[in-house]
Amino acid sequence: MWKLRLRRRLYTRRVSGTALQRCWQVPLPYTSRDWRQVSFLVVDAEMSSLDVNEGELLSVGWVVIENGAIALDSARHYLIKAENSVGQSAVIHNLRDCELSEANTRAEVLTRFLEAAAGKVLVFHNASLDMAFLNSVSRREFDAPILMPCVDTLVREHKLLNRREVPIKSGDLRLQACRGRYNLPPYPAHNALLDALATAELLVAHAKHRSAGQKLSLGELL
Repeated sequence: MWKLRLRRRLYTRRVSGTALQRCWQVPLPYTSRDWRQVSFLVVDAEMSSLDVNEGELLSVGWVVIENGAIALDSARHYLIKAENSVGQSAVIHNLRDCELSEANTRAEVLTRFLEAAAGKVLVFHNASLDMAFLNSVSRREFDAPILMPCVDTLVREHKLLNRREVPIKSGDLRLQACRGRYNLPPYPAHNALLDALATAELLVAHAKHRSAGQKLSLGELL
């Protein structure tokens, strides 16, 4: 975590008085803590393109894991007002221009996200994609990236399969394929909240499998 804290110092003046500063002021958990003693915010986003330079965020969903269990009452799902037409991407995420025209602004959703994320470890399935878009919004609003610790269930599953010397085929690291290895039921894809819940279940199953009732530190998940 020290590298994260050091990077945050570079943006101290820029983020002064913002929601991002308030988020950073909440202490981060120690990496030596058992995963069940850590608060996680499991997040998923839907975009109009997989290219951060061409697309924009359309929706964000999240749910909290506390004490090793999913807190369903923490689940949130926000649509985001698009600057441009969603185009053909609507076929994938089923979000149409008419549904987004009266949605929340990027700034509103980012503020709520940072309030929920304070003091927590973020979790994504394919963190590099979601964080690229979230950081793009953060840079536009605060001239700074989010700089929060992240667990990537895709990366965790990739490393687990490598340790088992299991050949990885195309599609083996998709969210539903990873869930299937733990006998978790299929969920409809490409809804930010449902995908966040699916990722939360995957993280809990992965952590319980790896720990086998023993301690599994946060550092082993990062």
